[in-house]
Amino acid sequence: MKKELTGIFRGNEKGFGFVKIENQENEIYISRGNTNQAIDGDEVLVKIIQESGIREHQEGKIIKVLKHEKDKIVGVFQKSKNFGFVVPDNKNINTDIYISKKNSKKAKNKQKVVVQITKYPQGNKSAEGKIIEILGNINEAGVDMLSLVKEYDLPYEFPQPVIEEAKQTKQEIAKKDIPNRLDLRKKEIFTIDGEDAKDLDDAVAVQKLKNGNYLLNVSIADVSYYVTEGSKLNKEAILRGTSIYMLDRVIPMLPKELSNGICSLNQKEDRFAITVLMEIDNTGKVVSSDIQKSIINVTRRMSYKEVQAILNEINKNKEELYTKKEKQKLFEECKPYFSHFKNMEELANILKQRRNVSGSLNLDIPESKIILDENGIAVDVKKYDMYFSNEIIEQFMLTANEVVAEKFYWLEAPFIYRVHEVPDIDKIKELNQFLWNLGYKIKITQETVHPKAFAEVLENVKGKPEERVVSNLILRTLKIARYEEENKGHFGIASKYYCHFTSPIRRYPDLFIHRIISKYLQTNYNVSKEEIEKYKGQAINYAKSSSECEKIAQKVERDAEDIKKAEFMQNKIGKEYDGIVSSITSFGIFVELENTIEGLIRFEDLGNEYFIYDEQRKMLTGEKSKKTYKIGDKIKIKVKYADKLSRRIDFEKV
Repeated sequence: MKKELTGIFRGNEKGFGFVKIENQENEIYISRGNTNQAIDGDEVLVKIIQESGIREHQEGKIIKVLKHEKDKIVGVFQKSKNFGFVVPDNKNINTDIYISKKNSKKAKNKQKVVVQITKYPQGNKSAEGKIIEILGNINEAGVDMLSLVKEYDLPYEFPQPVIEEAKQTKQEIAKKDIPNRLDLRKKEIFTIDGEDAKDLDDAVAVQKLKNGNYLLNVSIADVSYYVTEGSKLNKEAILRGTSIYMLDRVIPMLPKELSNGICSLNQKEDRFAITVLMEIDNTGKVVSSDIQKSIINVTRRMSYKEVQAILNEINKNKEELYTKKEKQKLFEECKPYFSHFKNMEELANILKQRRNVSGSLNLDIPESKIILDENGIAVDVKKYDMYFSNEIIEQFMLTANEVVAEKFYWLEAPFIYRVHEVPDIDKIKELNQFLWNLGYKIKITQETVHPKAFAEVLENVKGKPEERVVSNLILRTLKIARYEEENKGHFGIASKYYCHFTSPIRRYPDLFIHRIISKYLQTNYNVSKEEIEKYKGQAINYAKSSSECEKIAQKVERDAEDIKKAEFMQNKIGKEYDGIVSSITSFGIFVELENTIEGLIRFEDLGNEYFIYDEQRKMLTGEKSKKTYKIGDKIKIKVKYADKLSRRIDFEKV
């Protein structure tokens, strides 16, 4: 192995870091003294000083910083008489930035600013910079989210030429193209989404056939019809890769004229779509399928909650989601469609059952719903309400994605797949050491593992106090799903062929797949060799760039949540809550509350004794009392500290 390697440095707030080498699973550990002033994100040359022995990671020393990733940093300005410092928001950047008086842009103490680095840290000298933008006071409405936009350098506004092009898009469909499409406007079809969704890209219809099978139609907005190759809209969509959802704001992949306008499947409006028509038998097997360009007109826009209330009524379920008056109005309007929703429920149950048998993983990790007031301040945090109606749409979309992926795999078409590979056996063995404490085990046969082995553990843990913890541990063991031009299957849903086809308004791979489908339909499946080669090259590039954009979007969305959760807890200091131990580390235990908020209890806040940390079993034992803490234990905590700037929440044991 080469002793000097090039990679990307990822800093840690404690001063050490890791270097990620491309196509190498394990990162190289860099101790605090060996970082050579590299900052988070830098491209570096690293020398291996110790092979991986007892520790999982090799150890290295940074010889040289080859390229700085960041030259602009967001942080809080701390002013003194003749100069100041900017403390970066990103705690993995281990340097404050010195600001001379003339470079301070007259920023006030405790203002959020964007600073341009003029000198990187060297020896024992801090970095130096000049303030180029003042975002506002740290507690001013919206400054926290704006800081994230600047920190990740997100394309917050569309360039003027893109806006112009979007505005020129006609807001009604082109009559000349109707004859070339399957006309489904007379068919009853529904969008089912969250109540606050604005871009509606999927609509569904289910009918029962005379032979007892189901006909499932999944119609997806035909976005590639409007976002054409070579257009400014397309170039901008490639750059953005995905829409980013930041609680009180969205950074969309496409301008609103398309995302909320002509591409959105709005109720009672004619829309162009690509429809997957699937005949499914009562075991959940797709017995035949077809993909067609279509024109639809959505009968009614439904929310998950509305559909669930209707299903509760049909099934005589006592759970009340609406007041009597609201329910009466809903039922009056939707009475003619009750049989549709019953068919959807039946089919979704059949599909779900088939998935369970094949070993699809039901990682039941609740999402957080963060309620903001009119100033964007977090006033409540709770679990997101999930109904069986959510499951209906999920099952239908999974099935459509599989059908599309399988068809184009056998056509050997240029394509982008959603890939989720088999987890590393070593990581599963490590996971089994923790699971053993809780009485569970993932079965490994001949150094390989089937999704079913994970699914069985998830089934056994359902409804138990440790369910959330086991789901999280399994999630951390699985590989990260990504986009690739090659089909490698999807472990998590136990599927041989899988792609993302159902959200072209907000994800670029879906939009690209729509373009491929359109090309194949248009040429009656006779695409020229030159075009196939061109699209193959695009598939490689777009899969890579979309995976990168997705990573950034996930980080931003997670950071936005962390900021708002800490903000919500800032005025809860001293309050007591029941929680569950979600993770144990060498510096303390993480506890998760019922409302999905997680905080850290440091060792000194666990009581007056020394605790011994057992890394293999992820367990703490009190030296004197022999009191143990394990993942999944219930615990009562008091909120000790919360700060949205550092995104930190600390608890202490009651």
